Amino acid sequence: MSKEIGPVREIAMRLRGLREATGMTAQALAEATGVTAADVAAYETGNKEIPVSYLYEVAKACGADLTALLTGDDAHLMNYSLVPSGQGLSVDRRKAYKYQALAYRFHKPHMEPFIVTVPPKAESEMEFNRHLGEEFIYMLRGRLEVRLGEDVVVLEPHDSLYFSSRTPHAMRGLDGEPAEFLDVII
Repeated sequence: MSKEIGPVREIAMRLRGLREATGMTAQALAEATGVTAADVAAYETGNKEIPVSYLYEVAKACGADLTALLTGDDAHLMNYSLVPSGQGLSVDRRKAYKYQALAYRFHKPHMEPFIVTVPPKAESEMEFNRHLGEEFIYMLRGRLEVRLGEDVVVLEPHDSLYFSSRTPHAMRGLDGEPAEFLDVII
């Protein structure tokens, strides 16, 4: 009887395979992506939640498509990629947020747009993340608290925020409701 491999484990296996195929050591990949070698090992075994921002940095460092890491298939569209409403590629890799990738059909995009839904949670449950690059958030629904280091910003529909992803950041929906926004990682 074969054991089913879940989506996080599949992504973890693709991460390790890509790193090994490019001849990079865990330490070299860690330096290229702004994480520790221990984080690389934990991501590659599926023992630690894998941030989408890390997948983006790995794809960039290894010259691969983010889509290939997420799905195992290469994107082939070069001129444009239309994703009808509600048909973004669902990325279930973190308990904290729900992601829908919007450029997954485009070959080697220079940015990664997502629709992100963040549930309401207690302040003590907020998890900080930091990575290379920059992010742009455009609020669609609900209210979102964003912590950027020591600063706290509250976003409402049609507000936008642009920040360095190197700044430790965490988010939560407010008023007992999830918050939904367009997130572009560059």
